[in-house]
Formats: sequence, structure tokens, C-alpha cells
Amino acid sequence: MTERSGVEVRLENLVRRYGTVTALDGLSLTIAPGELVALLGPSGCGKTTALRLLAGLEEADGGRVVIAGKDVTGLPTSRRNVGMVFQAYSLFPHMVAWENVAFGLQMRKVGAAERKKRALEALELVGLGRVANRYANQMSGGQQQRVALARALAIRPQVLLLDEPLSALDAKVRARLRDEIRRIQLEVGITTLFVTHDQEEALAIADRVGVMQSGRLEQLGPPTLVYTRPATPFVAEFVGLTNRLAGTVKGGAVEVRGVRLPLVQPDIADGPATALVRPEAVSLASRADAEEGPLVGAVLTVAFLGAVSRVTVDLGDTTVLAQMPTSAASQYPAGTKVRLELRSDPVLIQREEPVATAS
Repeated sequence: MTERSGVEVRLENLVRRYGTVTALDGLSLTIAPGELVALLGPSGCGKTTALRLLAGLEEADGGRVVIAGKDVTGLPTSRRNVGMVFQAYSLFPHMVAWENVAFGLQMRKVGAAERKKRALEALELVGLGRVANRYANQMSGGQQQRVALARALAIRPQVLLLDEPLSALDAKVRARLRDEIRRIQLEVGITTLFVTHDQEEALAIADRVGVMQSGRLEQLGPPTLVYTRPATPFVAEFVGLTNRLAGTVKGGAVEVRGVRLPLVQPDIADGPATALVRPEAVSLASRADAEEGPLVGAVLTVAFLGAVSRVTVDLGDTTVLAQMPTSAASQYPAGTKVRLELRSDPVLIQREEPVATAS
């Protein structure tokens, strides 16, 4: 396929309401040319609404959509030059793979010979040249979704929109196709918006991840930054697993069970708070060190996850999750008395009510 450089996409202060419900509350997002941005968040956070406004499938109640410097806010989908892939493959059962891929080109009045040529090129790009003459019922779910991706790319859109495209597939196929989508996106160089509720998916393939809640962006940044330095307690809880440990903020740090941890935001007022500690920042000391103390407890369960395992430890008044290499976790079967160690990573805190500062 012809390589092309991506275009800039801007969502400017988008507002969308459904009756009394505000789905988007002034969303602004700029996607750089050729960048893949993943919007991540729980159901109802507004991520799919943002994609539909960019696609022209819905009209905004306020704000603008700008593609390649052109305001397309009032234009129908057919005039926006976007390719879309949804959760449902939506292939025509009476057409073979290449005919499905060529359908969008037919709508654009591309000649028959050129249609077939571009359809076959698109199928080769997604690794399906060999199934060009198969019907949908002769293909697996993963193959059908790749045909849908080829169909979106065959029209040579300026922007690719992916709305939960992998959620109907089983885990192994999903992981493989996720990596395939990233390879193709980089090869073609197309500006892409990927919407998902699966954090692993978003973190694995995006240049930047936007975490949404209640129609707003809570944080937008590279996957590693969003995971290691979440901007808000919501992001910390939604992206990855988090231990919630009672503590006390004092002098720019938080004391948790006798350990002083630095704060992501050190200018927070002193007082009681809940510290959000990642499981990988928790390790287990040898049994010989497990005397009494606030970080001493007993192993409840060990969950094997392949290369890593998650160990749940009962400290009496709370339980704490530790994540470590399986080789290390295997030394601590259920019932083992252990002492926890907390790595001094900067942590976020959460408070039910703001603590009043002294006047």
C-alpha cells in the first residue's frame, strides 16, 4: 500500500449531552500526525462518544473537530475521510473477503480493476492475502476482524478510528491482533484513535493514553507515565492494581505502617489520608525477619500469573497485595508468616474530605 504521513487531529472543547446526561464535558485533545492515542475508561466515561463525534456519527452540542487543519464539525462521515473498525465485524456474508474490503471503494466510485488491486493490497498488509476468496463463515473471528481492518485501510483514510475492536475475541487472539494493529499502524503511518476499556490493551500499543471519567480527561500521557505517575486517585485505581493503606501526611511525606513514603504532590496538607501503593512496590522479607510489627502478617493466597505472581498478605486489620517474580513468590506458600517492605516510590493519597489548613 502507498505509505502516507499522518495528519493532526484536534478535538476542541467538545460537549455532548443526552437529555440531562453530559457525556462529554468540554473535551479537548490533540493527536499528532501518525500518533496512536488510546482513550481508556469505564463504561459511560465518554470515550466512545468522543470517537463518534470525530467520525461524524453524532453531532456535538458544542466545540469543534479539526482534521488536517480543516474544520469538519458540520460535515457528514462520508466527507471526513476516516476509516472505522468496530467491535462487530459487520462483514457481508454473501461477499468473499476481498469483495468486503473493496466495498468502501465501490461507494467511492473507484474502478473495478483498481478496487480489486487495492483490496488485495490491504489484505496482504493485514496478513490475509491467502483468504481473499473466503466468505465470513469460513474465517475465524480474528481473521474477520482483520478483514474489517483491511476494509477501513483500503479507502486510504487520513484517520483510523478503532472502537473496542478486540473485545469480542479470546485473550490469545486479542493479544496477537493488538500487536498486529500496532505494526500496521506504524507501517502505514496513520493517525489513530483507539477506544478501549482494557487497560492492558491501551498501555501495550498507544503512544499516549488518555484516561477518561465523566466526560473529561483525567490524564493524558505516555503509558509508562500514566502507570507510574498517575495524576489523580481515579487514574491510580483504574490503571493497574492499587493497595489502599491508611496513613498520615506529615511534612511532604506520608507515614504508612511505620514507613515514610514520598508524595507525588508533596504540598498536600498534613493529616490522615489513604496512600495508594502499587503491588509491585511491595516485597516480602524472609521469614526469619518476621517478628511482630505493623508490616508483619500471614500469606493468604498466591495467584500464579505466569512469569509473575500476586501474593495476598493478611496484616490483621487489612490485606495487602504484593506482585513479584513467580520464582520469588513460590517461597511463600499460604500460611507463611512474612514481613512486608514498601519501596519508597512517590505515592498518591486520597481523602474523603479535604483537611482544613491552619489559618
